[in-house]
Amino acid sequence: MPPHYVLIDFENVQANDLALLEGQPHEVVLFMGAQQTKVSLAVAAALQARGPLGRYVQIGGNGRIALDFHIAYELGVLTTKDPDACFHVISKDTGFDPLIEQLRSKQLDVRRSESLAALVTPTEEQLAAVITRLIGMGEARPTRAKTLANTINAMFGKELEEAAIQGLMDALARRHGITVKNGKVTYPASKG
Repeated sequence: MPPHYVLIDFENVQANDLALLEGQPHEVVLFMGAQQTKVSLAVAAALQARGPLGRYVQIGGNGRIALDFHIAYELGVLTTKDPDACFHVISKDTGFDPLIEQLRSKQLDVRRSESLAALVTPTEEQLAAVITRLIGMGEARPTRAKTLANTINAMFGKELEEAAIQGLMDALARRHGITVKNGKVTYPASKG
């Protein structure tokens, strides 16, 4: 498994669910604005528990997108240092998207998510069960993201948290070629 770097825009996403990444070997960098002088005990404890895989970056200056420039710089440094890694920008700011598209055009694995929940890794057994179910559905497979999420949730007795459902959907996209765009789901053409 390639290394994962998670760059969190703490001005934009409070990352109170940082504990979701417990047990994941991701390097987490929390970017804080110059005026952000406090984090919750839960965030601090979760980041510190990561040891050398967790750090804070507090920028020194102010400006409308000053923090974004710091994240973009760090992303550039990391993609140069470790081009085979996976990079996750956690921010609701869509201003990162053109940069991410440019990096993806260079064959780098970079994506933006609005929450840490998208990074939750499902178990292999869960993923295999979902794939088996979708194959069994044939042409009746869900064509909308919401329906796919509901199908996955129903498979596990409606006991999965939203983060786990999103993690399964992300894994379907990364590893099995399923695409979710504008709320619509498309599946790869069957082989043979």
